[in-house]
Amino acid sequence: MAKLTYFGLYALQHRGQESAGIAVSNGRQILVYKDMGLVSQVFDESTLSSLRGHLAIGHSRYSTTGASTWENAQPTFRPTGHGSIALGHNGNLINTHELRELVAALPGPADELDLQRPQGEATNDTSLVTALMAHHPDGTLEERALEVLPMLRGAYCFVWMNEDTLYAARDPQGIRPLVLGRLERGWVVASESAALATIGASVVREVEPGEMIVIDDQGLRSHKFAEPDRKGCVFEYVYLARPDATISGRSVHEARVEMGRQLAREFPVDADLVMPVPESGTPAAAGYAEESGIPFGQGFVKNAYVGRTFIQPSQTLRQLGIRLKLNALDHMIRGKRIVVVDDSIVRGNTQRAQVRMLREAGALEVHVRISSPPVKWPCFYGIDFATRAELIANGIDVEEIAHSVGADSLGYISLDGMIEATKQPAEQLCQACFTGEYPVPLPDESQLGKHLLEATLTSPTMGKALPVLNNP
Repeated sequence: MAKLTYFGLYALQHRGQESAGIAVSNGRQILVYKDMGLVSQVFDESTLSSLRGHLAIGHSRYSTTGASTWENAQPTFRPTGHGSIALGHNGNLINTHELRELVAALPGPADELDLQRPQGEATNDTSLVTALMAHHPDGTLEERALEVLPMLRGAYCFVWMNEDTLYAARDPQGIRPLVLGRLERGWVVASESAALATIGASVVREVEPGEMIVIDDQGLRSHKFAEPDRKGCVFEYVYLARPDATISGRSVHEARVEMGRQLAREFPVDADLVMPVPESGTPAAAGYAEESGIPFGQGFVKNAYVGRTFIQPSQTLRQLGIRLKLNALDHMIRGKRIVVVDDSIVRGNTQRAQVRMLREAGALEVHVRISSPPVKWPCFYGIDFATRAELIANGIDVEEIAHSVGADSLGYISLDGMIEATKQPAEQLCQACFTGEYPVPLPDESQLGKHLLEATLTSPTMGKALPVLNNP
């Protein structure tokens, strides 16, 4: 089961590259192994062979609450009065301050709740949910989950387990994707259908917004813990999800190609070559080329092995222009008018470097096309965007942004054009990062922020990355 989980995580590596972990149960105890780094860096054959059991959950982390440290790697683990619980979370909660107060009010010694230990304490919303779930002295974990889930606000998809049962739940808005699949002799739940295809599972359906699923030796059963109010993240279609994913019945790849076609209709230009910023801009660039009739070509080469490096270039090397991720293909670019297509502009630093690289390679003109509208607002539902003050589109217009990044012209797809490409009703999509209209009302600004739970603690130290065996 651990190997199946490993390959499922490998297929979902794009959703988080900071840390990875797997929890397994053999029916008597839960074993958790987690570490910093990519899935392939954390696990090897001997480690996976030691993780024996018939139930497993896995997680690859992209931090939105809590620092990128070993303590915050997932799955989280807690003992309960009736065994143990391990939990993984995709999303971001916005009532973290309130949840911390609820955890602090739970009966029991403070050291059991990890509330008074600045050294080695987890500082993410996931650890709070795990603590709340684990406290069920007078009932079952299933009953406790149905009490806790309605307390949560924000975006969340959870998978969790005790020694003999697997659980999954999705927030009432369905902001992040979650799919249910079928193996020959079991069930599987994953953030995207690509993970199911990788391990040979068939897609059954999406987990519905406001639904909790329970899987044990009796089979599968479902609970509706909240009325659905679907507000799926539109940025999943633009960038986050794998191109081979399907969300709400719409192919993500085809949505991105259509965004490119729409970009060509909205912002045509006379040019010699359409090229993507790999890999995120490739489908939209193909659509732009198809609609415009301008030839498509690869103008950048991406180093496929730069997923995560722990070795940072020195200032001297930076001054030499070290380029770890992208290099320009001079013979494709020299003497040509280039349309370069990407999915978004956040701070503008990346696009500035890319335009400079193209000019150094001999481009006559560089026209930037973006397959999403200007990002003007931060996300509080699971994307770690810059603060509003850091967003380049906040406060200056498109022409000024074009000048800032050094482009001859700049075109963003319209909000309506992007939404139309998804084939989803606009009222069922979260567009907050483009419009500032947040579907789940936000608390006071003082109760938001990635490092909210660290504000009252000294900085946590990096823990030793060793297997943690937990006996119930």
